Amino acid sequence: MTLDPAAAPLEVDPLLDDPGTRIIVCCGSGGVGKTTTAAALGVRAAERGRKAVVLTIDPARRLAQSMGIDSLDNTPRRVKGVEGPGELHAMMLDMKRTFDEIVEAHADADRARAILENPFYQSLSAGFAGTQEYMAMEKLGQLRARDDWDLIIVDTPPSRSALDFLDAPKRLGSFLDGKFIKLLMAPAKMGGRAGMKFLNVGMSMMTGTLGKLLGGQLLRDVQTFVAAMDTMFGGFRTRADATYRLLQAPGTAFLVVAAPERDALREAAYFVERLAAEEMPLAGLVLNRVHGSGAARLSAERARAAAENLEEIGIVDQEAGKADGRGTAAPEGSSPEASETHEAPRAAESSPLSDPSDPPTSTTSAPSAASATSMTPAPSEAAAPVSEPASESVSTAPSVTTVEQLTAGLLRLHAERMQVLAREKRTRDRFTALHPEVAVAEVAALPGDVHDLAGLRAIGRRLAAGRATT
Repeated sequence: MTLDPAAAPLEVDPLLDDPGTRIIVCCGSGGVGKTTTAAALGVRAAERGRKAVVLTIDPARRLAQSMGIDSLDNTPRRVKGVEGPGELHAMMLDMKRTFDEIVEAHADADRARAILENPFYQSLSAGFAGTQEYMAMEKLGQLRARDDWDLIIVDTPPSRSALDFLDAPKRLGSFLDGKFIKLLMAPAKMGGRAGMKFLNVGMSMMTGTLGKLLGGQLLRDVQTFVAAMDTMFGGFRTRADATYRLLQAPGTAFLVVAAPERDALREAAYFVERLAAEEMPLAGLVLNRVHGSGAARLSAERARAAAENLEEIGIVDQEAGKADGRGTAAPEGSSPEASETHEAPRAAESSPLSDPSDPPTSTTSAPSAASATSMTPAPSEAAAPVSEPASESVSTAPSVTTVEQLTAGLLRLHAERMQVLAREKRTRDRFTALHPEVAVAEVAALPGDVHDLAGLRAIGRRLAAGRATT
């Protein structure tokens, strides 16, 4: 399957080579290959001269293993083995450590210690809903502010919705500006006896109810945390807004990653529309795991018909005969072609219908339906006498349907492959019809997982080519 000529191809190399491109964000639904795409882009960018860093939010070890690193953490690590004038670093977001660094950087020592030791903060920093997405934004802002790299590639968090990454700053701002937080902050702001009086009278009903629901100790931990974080809330909002504006800047490019499947492309279409609504720069769509075939001219219908013809030939009764392993002789009066049926396997191996994208056994291909009958071995002229035990002929004569059965099976596999190609093309065409302005790069499906730099390099070449090849 290849792209419709009307669909604009995504040009990856000009995007990576442009010094004005400072941030590339790979986003999309879960399980579509965002991590592999981000890593492949990082390798290709470094080998073309960029000083790049890949920030992954994926807790799996695949990225570290493919880059030859024992483990990734919150500190960028140099990737060895990159061929070219550039550099590549990689890191994996440590959500809690990033939150701790923010506290340590924006609070004095005593207040920072009080916050870090607070039980509610420890729960919040370890897994509060939306914290991972927000901390990814914080880390992106930190990397950009350091200016140690001229290209930052972000692998967005694996979440149910690809929109969580964009929503995180606004959700945090809403949380910090919410009435509940302001209510908890009020006693601390009033201070002294007035604050205690307000807490005991004005909040008695609320704290009593919350104490029953959450527990009195938890409520006190929350109030202590909010009081300690009061001076930092403004900084959270400021940095969230700054990072959001950074994502809208011309130096940022979003790549939506999807698979040629209905649900993945529906999510991709939704994300494309959201990026347009938020005025964020979309570079294009990366369509991963696209299937192809080197024998696309042989349709599923023709392949299935040829398989049926071969299977019909295989069930015709044949006389058992002795064979010397080179084929059987044709009966007297038959055509010369029939006496040369021992060449059928060799002819099948060199058939132009062979599909290199099929399994290794596909080196044996099928003849056309019209010529399939020419492969039927004729009964042996030197048939065994009737009195000869049947077991002897069975033990010495190979199956006369082996080649036909194998070829029919391969033809059916090819028919199934062509059906997959047709389904992927229909799904892709629906997306293109909805968003003809989106440039697309196809990456052919690989037989196995990518597990080293060579594999990432190969993915990068396919991305740059922009077309699925077999």
